[in-house]
Amino acid sequence: MQRHIKFSTITTGLVIYCGLPLLLYVLGDHPRREVLKESFSLLFIVAFSLMLGLFFLSRSNRKLMKDIKMSRVVGIHKFLAYLAVTIFMAHPILLVVPRFFESGVEPLDAFWEIFTSFDNLSVILGIVAYALMLLVGITSFIRKRIPFKYTTWRLFHGVVVMLFVPVATWHVLMLGRHMDTSMSIYMLTIASLSIIVLTRTYLVNPVKE
Repeated sequence: MQRHIKFSTITTGLVIYCGLPLLLYVLGDHPRREVLKESFSLLFIVAFSLMLGLFFLSRSNRKLMKDIKMSRVVGIHKFLAYLAVTIFMAHPILLVVPRFFESGVEPLDAFWEIFTSFDNLSVILGIVAYALMLLVGITSFIRKRIPFKYTTWRLFHGVVVMLFVPVATWHVLMLGRHMDTSMSIYMLTIASLSIIVLTRTYLVNPVKE
């Protein structure tokens, strides 16, 4: 019975945060591009969706803690978080990789343009989101070396993530080429739910250690 509950919980999460965005992508009426570009697009869509889903895969989810051991939940959370952060840290580089196989703007010029288009709000949002994610990733990795109590660090972690979610979601909605009505509603829904979970977890009713 316990194994069935665990399998059901994990399956539900995979369907919501992996299967649903992939289904919306397949059903979306978008002109298809080269395999490499489409592969990167799918990678970014699923990684961003999984990242938002991480807020439900935490110790704040009391129901999940009853189904799966806390140590396992925290372990899965860390693994997926580091994976998502790594993907998005490589995001600007992966965006220009196809330029190596195309004529036109040189890859290095395209990369430089990404970080210097300060007159473009969507790009500015992406840079801010990138900086916030970098801050979250580094402070999480060196947490034990930071001279903060765990509860202080955890609050800091939560606040930075709460800033990251709306900025990153706005960036995705503005620049994501697969953000049609259905995909936009999906992203806005899980982003909003994530903010609610984060607010409850870190500000309204923080989990005591």
